[in-house]
Amino acid sequence: MLIPHRTPDIGETMLPPDYQRILAAVRQAAGPVMTRQVGEMIGVDVTVRSKLEPLRGRLVRLVDRGWLRKLPDGRFTTRL
Repeated sequence: MLIPHRTPDIGETMLPPDYQRILAAVRQAAGPVMTRQVGEMIGVDVTVRSKLEPLRGRLVRLVDRGWLRKLPDGRFTTRL
């Protein structure tokens, strides 16, 4: 699955639907969020660690591609 790097000419619609939902959940949050909070917002079973790790990987992938920011305390937020 190709996750494009964020550039001015590439919109969110270029992201796969799962990634669009994750990005929307982080944007809707009142502030920086942990992986567990994002999971709760998008309907992932947060009581099972094996369900959270793939979500954390997707969040990190969005950080690596410039769509999100990861704070030193491990929380995620939108880019300014």
